[in-house]
Amino acid sequence: MEIIKYYGSDTEHKEFINHDSEPLMAVIAHDGSRAAVSLLDEGCEHHLLLANALGSYDIDKYFRIIFDNEGADWTFVCPPDYKDITVKEKRITRFFNDGIDIITAFLKEIGYDVPVNIPRRYRRHIEYIKNTEY
Repeated sequence: MEIIKYYGSDTEHKEFINHDSEPLMAVIAHDGSRAAVSLLDEGCEHHLLLANALGSYDIDKYFRIIFDNEGADWTFVCPPDYKDITVKEKRITRFFNDGIDIITAFLKEIGYDVPVNIPRRYRRHIEYIKNTEY
């Protein structure tokens, strides 16, 4: 995986990977090919990090997390065209499984062995799957 470290306005380019006092943010391609990571305050928003670090504007092609040395919060938003899977339940399940695998691999690659959490406000898709049989 190609990982781009985005420093934003930090003209000194201090190393921030494994930085214990500030949260980080990342965008990780759905195919696991590349990612960008920055201090949360430098990246500001996932779509800005994506544009500034990777020159891309299609946020729906990236997993989005905010993390520190205690855990990673995943902004769980499954695109309606994810991998061209038309059955919603199957699409969300595949997105979840792929995301856990790719996000975990990214985190481990940069030295973070932390759990991936889906904040309550993003769990509606997970609840949808739990309440649907297919």
